[in-house]
Amino acid sequence: MSEHLPNLDLTLFDGSRASTSASHKPRILLLYGSTRERSFSRLLVEEAARLLEHFGAETRIFNPSGLPLPDDAPVDHPKVQELRDLVLWSEGQVWCSPERHGAMSAVFKAQIDWVPLELGAVRPTQGKTLAVMQVCGGSQSFNVVNQLRVLGRWMRMFTIPNQSSVPKAYMEFDEEGRMKPSPFYDRVVDVMEELVKFTVLLRDRQEFLVDRYSERKESAEQLMARVNQRSI
Repeated sequence: MSEHLPNLDLTLFDGSRASTSASHKPRILLLYGSTRERSFSRLLVEEAARLLEHFGAETRIFNPSGLPLPDDAPVDHPKVQELRDLVLWSEGQVWCSPERHGAMSAVFKAQIDWVPLELGAVRPTQGKTLAVMQVCGGSQSFNVVNQLRVLGRWMRMFTIPNQSSVPKAYMEFDEEGRMKPSPFYDRVVDVMEELVKFTVLLRDRQEFLVDRYSERKESAEQLMARVNQRSI
């Protein structure tokens, strides 16, 4: 199907590069929420990774198998460190979970719960872009993508407007695990194209966009305490 995909021009309308300094490929981490042998959230993520690479991104897919439950292992557990290293490496992310009992899976939530809001002075997810997707066993639902948006906001990420929800996912993939041509596949193409665009536009502007008054104020108060001033 790649011969029918659009090519992505990563330039602004005035002809300048969308990114002012970074010249490397956009780095996208993909997370999925099931460890089943034929996991449809994994198959959808693998399809998304192919699309992202077509659009010029570099991708990594984290395998959640072997990741302990939050607080059931020390943070130096190899799978925890692998996940945290990939989060730091990424400039954008794709989150995809099956819907179970109207919510995201425990496998998916455990991955996010291992990612702290802060690692020393570094906020691992703040300012990164995010695309959300879900797979359904039955009719189409948007429960999970809505929850993922809330979670992305809590992790201080820029969640793109578009999203993907694939109903009856068992009917949408062939025996080789490739997604069949359909309007649902077209939507995944749209989402990945949009994610690459937003990532390129925002990655060099993260520090400016996420600069917060409350955090600057805290620093100013620390400075005043150090120099024994009551006002600036």
